[in-house]
Amino acid sequence: MSGEQEWTEAACRALEGRTIVRVYYMAPAEAEDCGWGCRSVVLQLDNGLLIWPSCDDEGNGPGALFTSLAALPCIPVMH
Repeated sequence: MSGEQEWTEAACRALEGRTIVRVYYMAPAEAEDCGWGCRSVVLQLDNGLLIWPSCDDEGNGPGALFTSLAALPCIPVMH
């Protein structure tokens, strides 16, 4: 897949209209399976899809989620 439009369409097909049904931090074993020393937050959608942030496209480390909420501007990684 290449191009912003193609990636946008793929993301829309996977995510639009879905509902987040669970939010949790990865278990240490899950982070270890990714080769990470820290844990990221995981979003589980109503269709079972799991989404978690990574620091880059290659999955070299977990990522934080930034929000537009004044009371929660960042959902950090856990060390």
